[in-house]
Amino acid sequence: MATTNDLKNGMVLNLDKELWAVVEFQHVKPGKGPAFVRTTLKHVLTGKVVDKTFNAGTKVETANVDKREMQYLYPDGEDFVFMDLDTYDQIHVPGETVGDGVNFLLPEARVIVATHEGVPLYVELPTSVIVEVTYTEPGLQGDRSTGGNKPATIETGATVQVPLFITTGEKIKVDTRDSRYLGRA
Repeated sequence: MATTNDLKNGMVLNLDKELWAVVEFQHVKPGKGPAFVRTTLKHVLTGKVVDKTFNAGTKVETANVDKREMQYLYPDGEDFVFMDLDTYDQIHVPGETVGDGVNFLLPEARVIVATHEGVPLYVELPTSVIVEVTYTEPGLQGDRSTGGNKPATIETGATVQVPLFITTGEKIKVDTRDSRYLGRA
């Protein structure tokens, strides 16, 4: 248990048996009336963002979220298997928990897996990865870096938009948050 005066960004709260991460908080002391804390909370599982106001000093239940660096091993049906790098224990994470991160999950990639009471909550990938372009249409004479974009399939099977001058077999850097091309690797 903690009070609203102890809130910090990234702290995970257990409100009504659901986990919410504190994105932002602000202590407010109006001229009249009692102080309060205005927060922006993000649901850990669904990603839904809500604004919630608490009276100052109100007790809130904190959740113990264990974040560990793990290595991706292999897919297993609908699940993905990760290995704890300290204990070598393996954990199965459901595909819906990995979400869109599967588009950039390379073999032996190191990621952060967050669990609460042994249940995987989410998988945090690095902000960018270096991947190989396995297929893209050839560029035409006169294509320049400022020309436009074309779709390219990368080694994980995902499709990203790349400049016209990128060719099959090149390594590129891609942002894992929004699938944006960042440059050649």
